[in-house]
Amino acid sequence: MATSQYLSNPVVTVNSVALTGFCTAASVIQRFEPLDTTTFGETDRTYVKGLGNHEATLTLLLTYAATQTYATLAPLVGTTTTVVVKPTSGADSGTNPGFTLTGALLAELPVINASLGELQTVDVVFQGGVYSADVTP
Repeated sequence: MATSQYLSNPVVTVNSVALTGFCTAASVIQRFEPLDTTTFGETDRTYVKGLGNHEATLTLLLTYAATQTYATLAPLVGTTTTVVVKPTSGADSGTNPGFTLTGALLAELPVINASLGELQTVDVVFQGGVYSADVTP
């Protein structure tokens, strides 16, 4: 029987700073660039794994107070850092693996995204870096 898991208390850290209380959505993608190995005479394309091109996207409530989202992220623009996302705050396990990108680049930071009567949120994307999972299936 198939089971599902909903996120009730995920953990999100960027550069060792907990941003869990500001994060409304998170995704980590393990991705490798495909390298074409198709040769003359073949009728279908074939590929092998190339370089890792992993990505983490966080949707964050944007606040400018000291030690909060803007203060944490602004100095990281154009640099590499570590991003960790875990499904829950519990210990690492087969059902609660921590997904980490080490050396991921924050190439840009939206500094304002405001609409009247709404909380301000921004999507930040961390690209590349070394992917790891604390617990593998």
